[in-house]
Amino acid sequence: MRVKIRTKDMRFFLPVPVSMIGLVIRMIPSKVFEEMRMNTPEPYDSLLTKENIVMISRECLDIMKENKRLEIIHVEAADGTFVSIKL
Repeated sequence: MRVKIRTKDMRFFLPVPVSMIGLVIRMIPSKVFEEMRMNTPEPYDSLLTKENIVMISRECLDIMKENKRLEIIHVEAADGTFVSIKL
């Protein structure tokens, strides 16, 4: 996976091996997941746990490997900020 962020002041490129996604998710603080749950409607808030996200990423690992270079996020703001995430 490749994360690219480009603004007027900086350029940031972060290659993340697909096999390390579970490790990266485990490193995210639990507080982040708690805040996401507070902003999620009632029937779905219980699904936003670190364990569920790690499980989903493991199940999708083969699919992500098959679809290399697939751009899943592409955002260009009016001020020139650019964000891209590719598998």
